[in-house]
Amino acid sequence: MSVRDLIPWGRSGNRTPAPRTHDPFFALHREVNRLFDDFWRDFNLPTLSGFGGFGGGGWPQIDVAETATEIRVMAELPGLEEKDVELTLTENFLTLKGEKRSETDDGEGIHLTERFYGAFERTIPLGAEIDRDKVTASFKNGVLTVSLPKTASAQERSRRIPITT
Repeated sequence: MSVRDLIPWGRSGNRTPAPRTHDPFFALHREVNRLFDDFWRDFNLPTLSGFGGFGGGGWPQIDVAETATEIRVMAELPGLEEKDVELTLTENFLTLKGEKRSETDDGEGIHLTERFYGAFERTIPLGAEIDRDKVTASFKNGVLTVSLPKTASAQERSRRIPITT
């Protein structure tokens, strides 16, 4: 017996699974997976659905870039608006909080969902003193960009060291 014989949609040559009607057991399975995903996401460990991942990943996905004068944080937030996101700067940490709500409340008619819904929170250590009065944030095309200018003293502490042979 081959593995192909075990896949129900592989026998007829049709590669798409048969559509599901609203199955309460499938819905329960999906919700339990989400529950565990939310739990493991707090520890930055891999989740059952693949969100999160190693290396401190999680949702939303972020980029952190640093120059001599500023730190820039960019976060992908598809399907969200500015009102759905809250930014907090505490000491040397930037906290990004929000919630993405499902468009359908009852889940009826859904055969498969891989999109993330629910509350999220990411705390990003900055590692430099930030000029709090000059911090700016913009939101465009589902990408949040936060510019965090360094203080003059933090800029002075950073010095390039020449390498000689």
